[in-house]
Parts: sequence; C-alpha cells; structure tokens
Amino acid sequence: MLLAEIEVFHSRPIAPTRRVALGNMLLPCDPGPGVGGVLLGAVAARFTPELDPDLIPDLVSLTHEVEAGRRIPQPRLRHRLQEDRIGLTRSAHRLFRRDEDGELSLSFAEERGLPGQMVLGAIYAVQSLPLHLRGAVLSSIRRGISWNGDIGPALLVYLSGRGSGSLQADALADPVGWALRTLGFDLEAGTPERSAIQRSFRQSLIEAHPDHGGADDEAAQRIADITEARRILLAL
Repeated sequence: MLLAEIEVFHSRPIAPTRRVALGNMLLPCDPGPGVGGVLLGAVAARFTPELDPDLIPDLVSLTHEVEAGRRIPQPRLRHRLQEDRIGLTRSAHRLFRRDEDGELSLSFAEERGLPGQMVLGAIYAVQSLPLHLRGAVLSSIRRGISWNGDIGPALLVYLSGRGSGSLQADALADPVGWALRTLGFDLEAGTPERSAIQRSFRQSLIEAHPDHGGADDEAAQRIADITEARRILLAL
C-alpha cells in the first residue's frame, strides 16, 4: 500500500544547467510529521551522505527559510527551482506498507540524478504545506540530513520523532485512528474531549506499569505509545 510519494524532476547529471522541479506528491503530514514528513526525511538521509559536506550548512539554512515562509532566492546549491518539467528526468521516492506483513518499506529512484537534486526536492516540497505543518516536517528532514546510520526501521523511528522503540505502520498511516485505538476510544464516536483523553491516558499509564500487572519487557514501549497517542489527540 502506497503511503507517501514525491516525484522530483531534474536535469541530467551531465547537463550544463542544473534544474529541479516537483511533480506529483502524496505527503500526508497532519499530524506532523506524518508519513509524508518521514518520507522526505528518508530522502534526505539517503542522499545527503553523497553531498559535499561543505554544502550541509546551506541545506540546513534552506530548511529554516522554508519553515519561515520566506521567498527563496534562486539558484540554491547551484540548482534552480522551476515549475516547467519539460526536458527533465523524473525520479520518484515512495514509502509503502507491505501487504504481506504490514511493515514499512522505502523505495528510492537510484542513479538517475544528483544527490543534491533529491534533497533539494524534498525540502522544496514542504513549500506546498501550510505553515503550521512545516515545522514538524522540516524537523524530520533535518534529522535525515544528520543521520549517519543504515536506511531501515531505526531511521523511520528517528524521523518520526518518537525517539526509540518500535514504529507501528498504523501509527504513521493513520495516526489519529491509531491514537484512538491505543487509548481505547471508539473510532466511530468522533474526537474525545480533552478531559476524556487525559483520563484514558492516566488509566492506561497505570495499567501499563509493571507494578499494576503490565509486562516488564513491554512496559516502556507501551508507555511511549500511550504518551504519543495522547500528544496526537490533544493536538487535534
């Protein structure tokens, strides 16, 4: 199942002028960073290690300019952003949930363009989002820029902002539904009141604690899950 996608159109590596444009985008980012933000962060994590390290400060600076909603002078990192895609090559990056096991899986377009084009595309894609969603998504991208590990499950957890532990696909694909289920609410009943969220959180916290019957080896992850679920619901 496709959860998120970004198409980056770019000039060929041998072209005398370096250009970037954006194509189709499926970037669910509310609540942030969502699967869209995680995908953009993963693009940054995948391609940033291939960049000249001297360019990294400019990339980070660009993320802050986009977050603030500023007009971005062109070119940046020797590439010009444009709307016209004629004559450009298409590269698509995707985040899936595998049907066979429900796990998250990344797919990158390899060896079609320059790494800087891919990272710039991920950052510029955030300009299509409302300002109030940009912070969480760009934080995910900055995490990706700083990542120096493998491209795998640990990266997705890190990009999601959950810190540590496992990452359930449902928590990204349908964060509100996951949060409601985690705190024991009926999905058909609508958004619960803040007081109900807090009551359910406190009760779930008590039940998860080993002193009240929770399993020692699962307590930490359960507490992390219900804390994240509360954050998501209180942000609605």
